[in-house]
Amino acid sequence: MDQFTLNLLFVGASFALYIGIAIWARAGSTSEFYAAGRGVHPVTNGMATAADWMSAASFISMAGLLAFGGYSTSSYLMGWTGGYVLLALLLAPYLRKFGKFTVPEFIGDRFYSPTARLVAVICLVVASITYVIGQMTGVGVAFSRFLEVGNTTGLLIGAAIVFFYAVLGGMKGVTYTQVAQYCVLITAYTIPAIFISLQLTGNPIPALGLFGDHSASGTALLSRLDAVVTDLGFREYTLQDGTPSSVINMVLFTFSLMIGTAGLPHVIIRFFTVPKVADARWSAGWALVFIALLYLTAPAVGAMARLNLIDTVYPNGVAEEPVEYSARPDWMKNWEVTGLLKFEDKNGDGRIQWYNDGNEAFQASVADRGWTGSELTVNRDILVLANPEIAQLPGWVIGLVAAGGLAAALSTAAGLLLAISSSVAHDLFKGQLTPNMSEKNELLVARGSMAVAIGVATYLGLNPPGFAAQTVALAFGLAAASIFPALMMGIFFKRINNHGAVAGMLTGLVFTLVYIFLHKGWFFIPGTNQFEDTISGSLLGIQSTAIGSVGAVLNFVVAYFVSNATDEPPQEIQDLVESIRVPKGAGAAVDH
Repeated sequence: MDQFTLNLLFVGASFALYIGIAIWARAGSTSEFYAAGRGVHPVTNGMATAADWMSAASFISMAGLLAFGGYSTSSYLMGWTGGYVLLALLLAPYLRKFGKFTVPEFIGDRFYSPTARLVAVICLVVASITYVIGQMTGVGVAFSRFLEVGNTTGLLIGAAIVFFYAVLGGMKGVTYTQVAQYCVLITAYTIPAIFISLQLTGNPIPALGLFGDHSASGTALLSRLDAVVTDLGFREYTLQDGTPSSVINMVLFTFSLMIGTAGLPHVIIRFFTVPKVADARWSAGWALVFIALLYLTAPAVGAMARLNLIDTVYPNGVAEEPVEYSARPDWMKNWEVTGLLKFEDKNGDGRIQWYNDGNEAFQASVADRGWTGSELTVNRDILVLANPEIAQLPGWVIGLVAAGGLAAALSTAAGLLLAISSSVAHDLFKGQLTPNMSEKNELLVARGSMAVAIGVATYLGLNPPGFAAQTVALAFGLAAASIFPALMMGIFFKRINNHGAVAGMLTGLVFTLVYIFLHKGWFFIPGTNQFEDTISGSLLGIQSTAIGSVGAVLNFVVAYFVSNATDEPPQEIQDLVESIRVPKGAGAAVDH
């Protein structure tokens, strides 16, 4: 059986499973559409939450970041996992106790303001749309290679699948579909990692193999990797950039990912689906366990993929001549078709030179070889998907990885689109525009708004502002700056009023959004679908992906001062806050 048929078999079988589950678990009421009838078991919800959150960025892009960035990109691991600790301790049980369907509904009721609810909807939609762009990017990458279709066609196929099971099933259908998607993605991620770890280190556990010896050279795997990357002019893989600017960005970025994770609406609404408050905390704990299975493996996948990639280009060692382009392996030919791997023969010798031509000292040292610039361009998002091919693993493993990559992207896309549609239908239409809307019409609006959101996400996915993990990181920054502070103050600070909450959310959102566009140098050209570079700017050298932390601080500060300059919240609101935080019979809450 050829590789294309295997890919089609694995991907088709997984899609059939998702659609079958959606038909079986289709939502018949708004409660089932928004919160799965609040009857999901904590373990099931933890697995669905893990799939909801482990997106294309985690499955497809994160290992690529680690492979090319090394130690300095460990912020992704620390921030994304640390955020679940915050979520379990500070938000999930309290929001579940409040008993609403959506994040904007909590903010609107807690801050006794339709305006606050509307601003929360805007914050949620902006963050979620930014996030879903990364998922659609991942869908396009996976489809373009494994089903041998164009990026646009791949996006449209993925959007159609999500449309079917998310619009039909709502939260109930999405929950059980995500359980199946988690099983697919974690199997697809770990099996190739085990094979490759055995090949390179003889250890079947990738996380341990990463710190073991490289079988071919007899040296430690990380030492071997450090040696080969520095021989090509790159920075040591395990080296931390100790400059003050780098350290500041690493801290701010990690913090932004942590509080962004805790403030992501599509993750938070998962905790509205369990029967009891205690179940919300258990769900977060189980989600962290399921997430850890992938996150403990990702660093090994990244390091081993980088080493395998270099060995492909320099099969006799980096000190020798690189491989001839005509003799390149089949996996390179396959990925060249997608446009995500490119070769440009700059010196006309027919060989693939790949090195850091931005390193002036190294550039001078290779001039005598006749090298006139690095000739290979590798999109970071392909590394996990190409890894089994690079390592020459069996065809069924490659097909499994194809299904896993699509499962990761589609599961998170469904969760995000559900969060958007729930907010638009429940908070915007039902909550403000047409409060007397029937449940049937509300369900219709929810499905319609999801269809529109899918269309917008697909369009933006065709022109993403960065590779998948980078785009997702920007979404985390937006959630960190706008939603997380409002939730924290709503639960733990009785003095924060409606004026302070609205001013804080708008400040955090606008500051972060404007900074990202200025720092990245984007502006949208009317009549086109292209973002083009214009200007760049930075505040104290802070990167756009780390600015969410600063936006969150501004949100807190503005909300505090505006609240203290205006009237206190009504007594019933202060009593509501106390009732959320304190179990019955536990006495009064400590005032803040």
